[in-house]
Amino acid sequence: MMTERVEEKVRETLHAVALDRVLAPGDLAQQVVRRRSRRRFSQAAGAAVAVAAIAAGAMLGPWGGGAAEQGRPVRPAASPQGWHPWQSGVAGVSERGCLVDGSALYCSGSEYDVAKADANTGERLWTVKVNGEGDGNDHPFAVRDGVVYAYRNHTAKHLPNGDYAGGTDLMAVDAATGQRLWSVEMPQDDRTGQAAMLIDGAVWANTPSLRTMSALDPRTGETKWRHTWAKGDVCQRAVLSGVPYLLCTQDSEEVHDTDVLRLDPATGEAHKVTTLPGRQQLLGTSDDRMVLAGAADTAGDDVQLTSVSGSGTRTSLPDQVKGHIAKWTVAGDRLISVSWKGQASAYSLTTGKTVWTGPVGVTMPGKDTMASLASPVVSRTQATVYFFSPAGDLSGLDLRTGKQLWHAHIDTGKPKPGFTDAPQLLLYQDVLIARNGSKIFSLLPPTGH
Repeated sequence: MMTERVEEKVRETLHAVALDRVLAPGDLAQQVVRRRSRRRFSQAAGAAVAVAAIAAGAMLGPWGGGAAEQGRPVRPAASPQGWHPWQSGVAGVSERGCLVDGSALYCSGSEYDVAKADANTGERLWTVKVNGEGDGNDHPFAVRDGVVYAYRNHTAKHLPNGDYAGGTDLMAVDAATGQRLWSVEMPQDDRTGQAAMLIDGAVWANTPSLRTMSALDPRTGETKWRHTWAKGDVCQRAVLSGVPYLLCTQDSEEVHDTDVLRLDPATGEAHKVTTLPGRQQLLGTSDDRMVLAGAADTAGDDVQLTSVSGSGTRTSLPDQVKGHIAKWTVAGDRLISVSWKGQASAYSLTTGKTVWTGPVGVTMPGKDTMASLASPVVSRTQATVYFFSPAGDLSGLDLRTGKQLWHAHIDTGKPKPGFTDAPQLLLYQDVLIARNGSKIFSLLPPTGH
């Protein structure tokens, strides 16, 4: 039943999206469903959720998980100098999501492709107005060396029949002034974490074709090198310590093995480091390893975890992650999952064992709705994993034991019918920034256990 429900939701969502000004094939919904049916285990693993989390930056966490880390004393939560609690509800600024970098908050909404604010006060510092419509679920994905990297709509193309052909540009913006430095057209409207990411000395982006990843000069956008994979293959992308990797398999009904390729960040030269059995789904990265999921049973409900190091060393983790998962997060040595029944679990990526399971402590959205939890975030200094629901519930669980340490509720307003962007939870040192739609709350949880 799970596959049928997911497929129906895909159809409903795609048919509900206003396509009056965007050229799209009439069988788009069915094309997506056919692709999803070839990846049934990915549905159970929450693959789409995992990709969104990567786009938000929440899949990466600092928790080491070793014996020394587990025994590290936890200090009381402390606010950054100059910070005070604040909230904002300005429409058009943040609905598409936000990114924290130092004391800066970069957001995207229906009016602005990038809006920079002071994370201490919420004060808006500069904005980059959208090009055309500002819809979508993307937001700035990285900041490095004074440059912000984000997406915007490509210049509109009006076709002879009057339709509007959309498109996406990857753009670079000066973090100090908001001035656009360069933009590069993408081959499709994919703005997930798989579309572009930072590697050593470059921005690694899916351009100029669907089967090509290019290393772009971070200051000019000029192409340094390109790598194109074979027709009929599909490749996921990951970055470990600045080095790009591809996980490639044949895009067919029949299940094939997955090759892991390492690309030289300076030249793009590719080397196969290992081959994994079956089709694998990338869940996230931590330190020098990728965390992958494969189907553990014929029904595709349970998931078998595997970690692969940058050198190709493969470690199969014994405990299976049970199906019906609403959200995943990889954080250091932990994989945190939340079931639709409201049970949170922590798995050790070193031992492969379940560390704890317990109530997540927030109101779960309905499984058959389009609402979802925010991706959990982990505070190393507080040894706490935080959760945020679209209903406005916040919960903090002890990362070592699963015990609830803190709970709060904020007023996020009445949920809108139909598809809505997922809520978001970010960390600014010990401070939590919770976003739901255009509402942003900045607060300091009183943890210090």
